[in-house]
Amino acid sequence: MVQGAARVLGVDLSENMLARARAETADPHVHYLRADLESVELPEETFDLAYSSLALHYVEDFGRLVGRVFQALASGGHFVFSIEHPIYMASTRAGWMATDDGGRIWPVDHYAIEGPRVTDWLAKGVRKQHRTLGTTLNTLIDAGFAVRRLVEWSPTPEQLAAQPSLADELDRPMMALVAAQK
Repeated sequence: MVQGAARVLGVDLSENMLARARAETADPHVHYLRADLESVELPEETFDLAYSSLALHYVEDFGRLVGRVFQALASGGHFVFSIEHPIYMASTRAGWMATDDGGRIWPVDHYAIEGPRVTDWLAKGVRKQHRTLGTTLNTLIDAGFAVRRLVEWSPTPEQLAAQPSLADELDRPMMALVAAQK
């Protein structure tokens, strides 16, 4: 068993990422599926936990995916994920970034306007799907989930002491961590 799980399914669109995961996992209880989250099909009422790390802000049809995850979870199952916080998501929609009175860059303009945002992050032209935090949570609720916890991440004093450059992350949350239950 893997961390107490009888079976684990890893899903990714990238064959390179799946190959890397296979190379690091020799457990026969772990299976991999190459699939696009926009169209993935999952068996109903099969899983106790669905987990995603920093991937869902790339999904255009978030409502469809949330519905699929809800159907795939057994009663009482948990959906836990992290996303780039929508207030942090850089916008080039207007071709510029707003600054505050101190000259610091405020990374989101037009927060209430949802849709694709293109930014340069690890590569040029990365396309993300901006949705407000309210839309994210209400999509979960509308699908039948109960939101159990929302954490808007910021560094702790210990993290700041170890890495002072994180001080900028006190101005706005960088990530949102969400726990929901079926």
